[in-house]
Parts: sequence; structure tokens; C-alpha cells
Amino acid sequence: MSPMKIILMGYCLVILVGTLLLMLPASAKGQGGVSMIDAFFTATSATCVTGLVRFDTYMNWTIFGQIVILVMIQIGGIGFMTFVVSVISLTRMKIGFSQRLVMQESVAAPQIGGIVRNTRIMLIGTLVVEGMGALLLAFHFCPRLGLGKGLYFSVFHSISAFCNAGFDLMGNSGEAFSSLTTLGTNAYVNLIIMFLIISGGLGFFVWYDLLEKRFSFRKMELHSKMVIVVTLILVVGGAAGIFIFEQFGSAFDGYTTSEKILLSFFQSVTARTAGFNSANLGNLMGSSQFLMICLMMIGGSAGSTAGGIKTTTFAVMVMSISAKLRREKSIECFGRRLDDEILRTSSCIFMIYMFASIASAMVISTVENVPVFTALFETVSAIGTVGCTLGITPGVGTLSEIILSMLMIFGRVGPITFLFAFSSEKHMMISKMPLGKIRVG
Repeated sequence: MSPMKIILMGYCLVILVGTLLLMLPASAKGQGGVSMIDAFFTATSATCVTGLVRFDTYMNWTIFGQIVILVMIQIGGIGFMTFVVSVISLTRMKIGFSQRLVMQESVAAPQIGGIVRNTRIMLIGTLVVEGMGALLLAFHFCPRLGLGKGLYFSVFHSISAFCNAGFDLMGNSGEAFSSLTTLGTNAYVNLIIMFLIISGGLGFFVWYDLLEKRFSFRKMELHSKMVIVVTLILVVGGAAGIFIFEQFGSAFDGYTTSEKILLSFFQSVTARTAGFNSANLGNLMGSSQFLMICLMMIGGSAGSTAGGIKTTTFAVMVMSISAKLRREKSIECFGRRLDDEILRTSSCIFMIYMFASIASAMVISTVENVPVFTALFETVSAIGTVGCTLGITPGVGTLSEIILSMLMIFGRVGPITFLFAFSSEKHMMISKMPLGKIRVG
């Protein structure tokens, strides 16, 4: 099978196993467990590191069920093939060329050389960052929940944040689906969660480049430069936009200026595919919600734990407009010229995401009798593997659950990988059709 088919089937296999485990009576609290479709939706959300949920994670799932969800989040975050190659490495089995090829496609590696060594570095780096996050969060949770439960909460939220999953256990406060709203003004916890989200969203190869070049921006690869610049612009720009828009709303009423800035930054960061929220998203201004839709659509970076069309795709689309306005024949960035194929791929990804999100939103709006804007927020959140919600996901019907699940799988695997998995392999045509001209614009 092609690498694309193997990657897609790998994620489907993890979702299937997760669904069966979550259907066990030991996974859910109360009598009877959960239905197959609800277990499938939760398993899909966890494996695709999305965070859209039908039930509050703490209130509905037992410790066993929560650990199953956490394992799926970890596998989905580092990537299915990263997990497989890591297991193969531990058994000291030989890793063939085909496995290396699939691994390269899975993590969007620039080259196949050194892919096994890079996989080990990725795994170790993930465990180190998640461990640091858990240790820092323990200083908050342990004094309040006790040593054992506090450490468990710290590990769970550290993994969920780094993998950009958005699952939380804050339902222990007695309020379902509260996410981090009870900690909205806690700068210590918010900053740690934001650091973990951004770390996971930058991508493994960007961090590797940063460390190898000793944080010298001038010496870094073009991809890393573009990712860092676009990430900074989106985080700061998104926070500024939300802060300004909410001066005309009531969602931030009663907060000090510094608390409003913290809330704005957190919503901007979490919209980059994390799924946590420290403010009630339903109370935000429509302009803030639409800004979050844009941020969710863009997402994180290629080869990271995040979803969306990716920061580099967005940058290429913007730079193509700039190049056209300056009447330049090629896209140039940081003293380098980009291949024309990059623009075609970026345009394809963008249009696929737009079409899938809008079409799904219209169907869900019709079936669930909700405003199209509300449905669009959910569909973009699903395909961008974000997990932010305006509150309709817990109450949607079976058809909408299936649509959102398919969007999550599509967003995690990636549109190009997903489409190539179902396309037939054909040799590239050498001959060309006669040139034709059309008028656009």
C-alpha cells in the first residue's frame, strides 16, 4: 500500500481500538456505558487531538476511560507512525525503507535520511516538554487536590496541551464543560498551558532547527523562519483583535485590563488548534468568534501536533497576493524563491478546507436547526482539530456526529494525504495539452 493509505488506516485502527475500549462498562461512570456512536466520536476526537466532546471528560469517564483517552491523545499527537517506529526501535527490529518512507510522509519530514534518529529525538523531546509542563502544573494542582490526584491532573493537562488536544478534567469543580474558565485569571496556569500549546504547534523540526542553530534566526532554515514569524503575527494579532472587539461586548466585564489581556492572548493561542478556553466563547462578540474561526482554519505548523491549513500554507497564499500586486513572477521570502508547485498545493489545501467546512456547516445547520454561523464554528473547529465550541456539539444528532468525526479524521490526516489514499496511482503524463486562455477577475 502507498504511505498515504497506511497512515489513514493507522489512525482508523487506533480509533477503532479506542472505540471498543470506551464502550466497555469499566470506561464510563454510571450504568450501561455509552453508545457506539458516542464512543466512536470521543475516540476520534482524542486520536485526532481535537477536543470536541459529547460528555464532560471528568464527569462521564472513569479513570480507566480517561487513561484510554489520554493514550489516544498521545498517539495522535506524536503521530501514528512515530509511535509505531518507536515501538519497533525498542524491539531492535530492522526498520526498512518502506517504513522510513511512511514515516517521512507522516511527520512531513524534509528528507528521508536520518528519519529514524529524528523520530527518537521527537519522542524524547515530547516526553521532556510534557514532563516539564506536568512538573510546573503540579505546583498548582497538588496543593489543591493532593499529591496523587494533583500529579494525575498535571500529567493529563500537560499532555493534552502539548498535543493541542483540548481535553480537560476541570469538571471536578462540579461545572460540566467548563474547560479552564475557572482559571481564566490565573496567570501561572494560563502561561504554562499557552507555552505547551505553542511548543506543540511549532513543529518538531522547527524546534530541532532552533536548537541546532542555537536560536540564531539568521542561520535558520526558510521553513522555520516562516513558521516563527507567522506564529508571532497570528498570536499577537489575534489577541489584539479579540481585546479590541470585546471592549464593545460584555464577556470581559468585571475584569481588570491585565486580566483582559491575558484572556485575549489565551483565546488567540488556543484557537490555533488547542481547544481549551478560559472565557465563555458563547458570550464573545460575533467579530471575536469570526476571528477565532479564521485562526482555527489556519491552525499550527506542518509536522506539528496542530491541525488547520498550516501557517506556511497561509503565508504562501498571502505572499502570492503580494507578489501579484508587485507584478513579480515568483514568490520570494527571506531571500529565497518558492517553487510554483508550493502555491498550487497551498491553493488546493485552502479550497478543500473551505469547501468541506462550509458544506458541512450547511448540512448541520439544516439538520440541527441552528444558525449557519454557529454550525460553521463547529465544523471549522473539527476540521482544524481545534476543539473549541459554541456549545452545540453535546446535543447534536447521529448524522452531525458522523460529519464532525469525518472532518476530524480529514483534518488530522491532512487533505492531500487523505485524497491520495483514495486516488489511483498514475504515471505523470509527459505530453501536454494545447495552451488555452481564459479571463479571470
